[in-house]
Amino acid sequence: MNIAIIGAGNIAGNMARTLRGMKARGQNVELYAVASRELAKAQAFAEAEGFQKAYGSYEEMLKDDGIDLVYVATPHSHHAEHMKLCLEHGRAILCEKAFTGNARQAEEVLALAKEKGIFVAEAIWTRYMPWRQMVLELLDSGIIGEPKVLTGNLAYSMENKERVYKPELAGGALLDLGVYTLNFASMIFGDDVERMESTVQMMSSGVDLTENISLYYRDGRSAHVVSSAAARMDRRGLVSGTEGYLTVNNVNNPTVIEVFDSNDQLLKHVEVPEQITGFEYQVEACMKALAEGKLECYEMPHSEILYIMRQMDALRAQWGMVYPFD
Repeated sequence: MNIAIIGAGNIAGNMARTLRGMKARGQNVELYAVASRELAKAQAFAEAEGFQKAYGSYEEMLKDDGIDLVYVATPHSHHAEHMKLCLEHGRAILCEKAFTGNARQAEEVLALAKEKGIFVAEAIWTRYMPWRQMVLELLDSGIIGEPKVLTGNLAYSMENKERVYKPELAGGALLDLGVYTLNFASMIFGDDVERMESTVQMMSSGVDLTENISLYYRDGRSAHVVSSAAARMDRRGLVSGTEGYLTVNNVNNPTVIEVFDSNDQLLKHVEVPEQITGFEYQVEACMKALAEGKLECYEMPHSEILYIMRQMDALRAQWGMVYPFD
């Protein structure tokens, strides 16, 4: 499969390392092409990362019929524009999270993809990783009794990054970090949320710095998650049950799952399978779906993409936080 990348920043570099690792272990992936708005930047990236072709415009690259899948690695604010461009050129898409800047854009992109019959997936890597099924199987086994309360946090000191503090780039902690904590809750407790409450600390630029979000489910369960661009937190996830609790050491990329009984005694210590970067699982899911003629990945179907985007829109509405393109 020939994979091309729109954008030549750090996240694109992570994908390039992933593809090289997949190729090295014999998987059918080719580092085919990269495009940047600056040809020199694309050429430097292609040379450093091992891509066959470099383009100085996205439009020019998308005319290349050798492309099987395009990874969109530009800022959130530009995802909708760039995915529409891919769709107009008939290219299958794996778009970095957050899928778009708002739900309206997501609806437009997915409607266009459906109209044209073209595959689109969101690169929210945690949805595709093996830990997800491992956690669900442990919970289904009844080892902690009935799961009742979930907590999780994801925070880094990154408020001085341009893509984080600028509203025009869909900045703030929510779309960059909160998207992971919301997906963590969704994967484990589902989407039957009756009520959502939140508190927020804003940046002077008008985007969110730190938020506490509480989700209350119709069946009586609750999830409480924190995300912040102000400081580093421990990134821990916790699922509490009537007879014990389960932890993951990082809601963004767990490597260890532990289960404790009601006396805090360790019952299980499970290590997640070794990975190249963690990106490989979403690439493999796209390859499988495309081979089967599907237009979405079952790990993150379009309905779930829209659910999370609408959830984040609702949170921004609670905070009075508006992007210029809303």
